[in-house]
Amino acid sequence: MTRSLPAWTYHNAEFFDLEARELFAHSWHLVCHANDIPDEGAYATFEILRESIVVVRSQGTFRTFHNVCRHRGATLVDGPTGQLKGKFVCPYHAWSYALDGSLLSVPHRTEFSGLITAEHGLRSIETETFMGFIFVRLSGTGPSIAEQFAPVMAELNLYQFEHLQPLGKVTLRPRAVNWKQIADNYVDALHIPVAHPALSSMFAGSYRNEVVGDLHRMSGDLKTDRKSTGSANAYLQVLPTMSHLPDTHQHRWLYYRMWPGLAFDIYPDQVDFMQFIPVSATETLIREIPYALPDNRRETRVARYLNWRVNRNVNAEDTTIINRVQAGMGSSSFDSGPLADSEVCLIDSVRRLQALLPVSTLAQEPAPGTVATLNTEMLAAGTI
Repeated sequence: MTRSLPAWTYHNAEFFDLEARELFAHSWHLVCHANDIPDEGAYATFEILRESIVVVRSQGTFRTFHNVCRHRGATLVDGPTGQLKGKFVCPYHAWSYALDGSLLSVPHRTEFSGLITAEHGLRSIETETFMGFIFVRLSGTGPSIAEQFAPVMAELNLYQFEHLQPLGKVTLRPRAVNWKQIADNYVDALHIPVAHPALSSMFAGSYRNEVVGDLHRMSGDLKTDRKSTGSANAYLQVLPTMSHLPDTHQHRWLYYRMWPGLAFDIYPDQVDFMQFIPVSATETLIREIPYALPDNRRETRVARYLNWRVNRNVNAEDTTIINRVQAGMGSSSFDSGPLADSEVCLIDSVRRLQALLPVSTLAQEPAPGTVATLNTEMLAAGTI
């Protein structure tokens, strides 16, 4: 029987620092969709682990850099999105950079003896564009986004991700919990009937979760509930037929999680992406924005509004839950709990993290100042 991760891993600051260095720094992170920055010189920013990142459209491609001037380290651009006039210009001393990151000009150039401009371009970051979405990885190696999603491409292709347009702006929702609380909760199938009774009634027993290669996949077929008068029922009644989807997916909900902290929440009428951005051992930002194919039908607009209302209610229910669990993790009475065999996504998450950071197999919280050292020793010894 697999047990959940030890409670101490949900609030220990040293373990959080280890996760930041060994997990999130080497993971892929979604910045935006190509249609968020449609014009030459348009950019989008993203922040994680005290790193500010900017991706810019340049000559039909996307280039990603640390959002930091090479002179004195000032942040170059502000805001979630923006438009450059052909170049980056530092607001501190006006050093300027081409859209390819090369250093263009340095005011008072003659005063910088020995400066080799070719060596002071913006620092680039590994970038991958997948189905219109732009991902970055700060360091490390591993499977590409395309490789991770390869087993489910037949299904994803139905939703025409490349043609999605943003429905709004990026929303950041702070939560006073460890990032794993949020990620765990979204792939916890057993809590749906208890915590989300209105939503559960709409699935009519069709809710499923599974591990597909490197992905966690959840799905359900939404059905009208004659007993319900809420937004979920109204959503299904008004939702029009989507011509790009087969009959099997007209009322299907899908959720794909790419471990550790990214998920696509897929509905017939729109696609949301969610990220669980770690801030500290007990703080997380949920970063999200909805996308959709162009559709001006009144029924679609109403369906999307009702979709938002359903999600607002579910998010409120989930926030209450994760706060309860985070509080309980601090109790001396709780170390870890048993996982049901059916909780395949939670089990997979535990095994992944314990393989990467074997110190997380220890039931007791290590003494202060020892977490990283113990993890190194356990890795060397092959302990898991």
